[in-house]
Amino acid sequence: MAHQPQQHRRKDQLSHLIARELSELIARMKDPRIGFASVTGVDLSQDLRHAKVYISVMGSADEQRASMTALTHATGFLRHELAQRLTIRYTPELVFRLDDSIARGAHVLDLINQTMVSTQPAPSAQPAQPPAQPTQPGE
Repeated sequence: MAHQPQQHRRKDQLSHLIARELSELIARMKDPRIGFASVTGVDLSQDLRHAKVYISVMGSADEQRASMTALTHATGFLRHELAQRLTIRYTPELVFRLDDSIARGAHVLDLINQTMVSTQPAPSAQPAQPPAQPTQPGE
């Protein structure tokens, strides 16, 4: 089983390559339904024939749904363009999945920030004294 690590390395390299190419293709698409969408990852099957493409979309739930619908409708076009760009025997079937991990991470950061603000001691009631003005020689 000496070829097993090489198989994983090829799968990882191909996943990164597909993610990069799809990111570029999606950025160039003219469909107004596709908002600010970015490819966050690609999970290839062991036989390299199926790819789950994880997409992060900034915006409301409706905007995310519209972007995912547009990408699903463009799957054939994207797969064809991917086949033109890659030199592989089989271009994988693409399935798009919404990746909300960035939004979840932002929510967790907001919660942490709120906790930090609420646990800080209240500022003193006295107004801060302005710093003393340095005097210039000769005044």
